[in-house]
Amino acid sequence: MTDITLFHTSTCPYCVQAERLLGRKGITAINKVNIEQSATLRDEMIARSGRRTVPQIFINGEHIGGFDDLVRLDQGGALDPLLGL
Repeated sequence: MTDITLFHTSTCPYCVQAERLLGRKGITAINKVNIEQSATLRDEMIARSGRRTVPQIFINGEHIGGFDDLVRLDQGGALDPLLGL
C-alpha cells in the first residue's frame, strides 16, 4: 500500500486539485494534515519539505513537492510507478 501525506489548508484550491488528481488514480487513502490551526504541524511541514506553501505532498516518505510538481510527475509518466500503479 502506498503511503501518501498531504499537508494542506481548508482554503487551498491547489490542495483540492492534488487530492482530485490522486483520486482519479484510485488513491483514496490519503493522510491529510491540515496546518491551519497548528504551528507545530506547519513547522513539521516546513522542516520536512523546506517549503512554506501548501500543498506539500509526500509519497512513501519521499517529498514530491506541491501540486505543480505532482502534475509534472503525472504528465511525465513517473507518478504511476510511485503510486504502485
